[in-house]
Amino acid sequence: SDIHSLIFRDTMSQRSERRGIHVDQSELLCKKGCGYYGNAAWQGLCSKCWREEYQRARQRQIQEDWALAEKLQREEEAAYVSSHGSSQTQPPQSHSQHSLATFSKFEEKKTNEKTRKVTTVKKFFSPSSRTAPKKESHEGKTPSPSITRQSSIETDRVSQDFVEFLKTLQKPGREIHKQSRGFIESMGNKKDLSAEELSECVQDFYQGMSDRLLNHFKGSSEKVDRVMDQVEKYIMTRLYKSVFCPETSDDEKKDLATQNRIRALHWVTIQMLCVPVDEEIPEVSDSVVKAITDIIEMDSKRVPRDKLACITSCSKHIFNAIRVTKNEPASADDFLPTLIYIVLKANPPRLQSNIQYITRFCNPSRLMTGEDGYYFTNLCCAIAFIEKLDGQSLNLSSEDFERYMSGQASPRRQDDTAPWPQSGTRVDPALSQIHHNLKLLSSLEKRQQQVIEGAQNLQTELAEWQDSVAREVQEILERYPLEIKPRASAIDAENVENDRLPPPLQPQVFAG
Repeated sequence: SDIHSLIFRDTMSQRSERRGIHVDQSELLCKKGCGYYGNAAWQGLCSKCWREEYQRARQRQIQEDWALAEKLQREEEAAYVSSHGSSQTQPPQSHSQHSLATFSKFEEKKTNEKTRKVTTVKKFFSPSSRTAPKKESHEGKTPSPSITRQSSIETDRVSQDFVEFLKTLQKPGREIHKQSRGFIESMGNKKDLSAEELSECVQDFYQGMSDRLLNHFKGSSEKVDRVMDQVEKYIMTRLYKSVFCPETSDDEKKDLATQNRIRALHWVTIQMLCVPVDEEIPEVSDSVVKAITDIIEMDSKRVPRDKLACITSCSKHIFNAIRVTKNEPASADDFLPTLIYIVLKANPPRLQSNIQYITRFCNPSRLMTGEDGYYFTNLCCAIAFIEKLDGQSLNLSSEDFERYMSGQASPRRQDDTAPWPQSGTRVDPALSQIHHNLKLLSSLEKRQQQVIEGAQNLQTELAEWQDSVAREVQEILERYPLEIKPRASAIDAENVENDRLPPPLQPQVFAG
């Protein structure tokens, strides 16, 4: 309606004067200035720059570990010499061999320290998050037959599709299949690696395979991307259970923290986030529901590219909702607050694990450029905003924010005590929906009363009709009484003189 549109436009103008959620587009790009999209998980860098930084940091760490190992060795030797004397020292051995042995023990100690805490929350998530059981506990952790069967069917289907695709490449296809199978087998012996090290192995394989394909296809990036998509699908479907939310990471802890954080923010309204979406419009409401469905469905996918597709689909539904509401193309400043609102409403399962899985194992070119990379970067920004959400971000005082977070008060309960606003003001969509439902219930109650009264009238009319019919039948019977006549007698039954009658004729035979 025209009045409703005027009210909404007035509300939008009021929102523009308030402090909203704003992220400059330059903040989405890599901090190194390479022009690709950055990622909060990579400290604002793109995947290329992050790998370079990670490798440099790794080399520094290795050097520091060697230096520490040598220091420990010298301290042990000094302590041994001081306690036993130089004459009782052990037979001399090569400094490099002793240093290597000490460093090996040091690395083993570090690895044991990293893997000491094994989380158990994973058992309460869906079966797809279960990692492969370790060898020593294989007998005690047998997966459900139905889960194993479903996983096997999906894996077999993906493997068959991969083989059929590679047949179109002929000779290169056989080599790609051989290298992919070999990589999967090698990853089976690396389950104790950290999540970053697993990611490094997969990314190294992607890089090597991409370089060989570029050389084979003579620089045709389109063909290389098509092959790499199939390679990623095949490899990650086979490795999913062992690399998604690995035991050596804290992904589960982050999942629970994010989930609890979103639950605690259940009171946040669409007005507080300055979201330019009117859910009272049917098409907008439908787009919001589809966006929520897409981001929840992300957890059911196994391939990073498929998870990214869910994020992209969710984002497109958000842009459609904004476009229909404002009757104009949506802007980036409108998109991010709406994406935050969708995440708060959906509270997607294992959100951090899925983000980390995409970050670690997706083909890096997808995250660096294109719409997939743009939408994924915005989702990371939305999650970071939710984690750091405060009263100032929602145009609330710190006291009100703390009371809402603690559950001592709720903006919706406060609105309930006030009189219902007139048509000249904008109200909370939830309260508007409640008011609309109350009207419907009142209307249904009236209609039900009318139906009951109609049924009672019909019952009365049926009883009266039955009585009237009975009276009419009685009147007819009284007016025309039923006369029962005697039964007719046989011929000559009343002839008392039948004994005087001549005897009956008898047949006679005459001789001719």
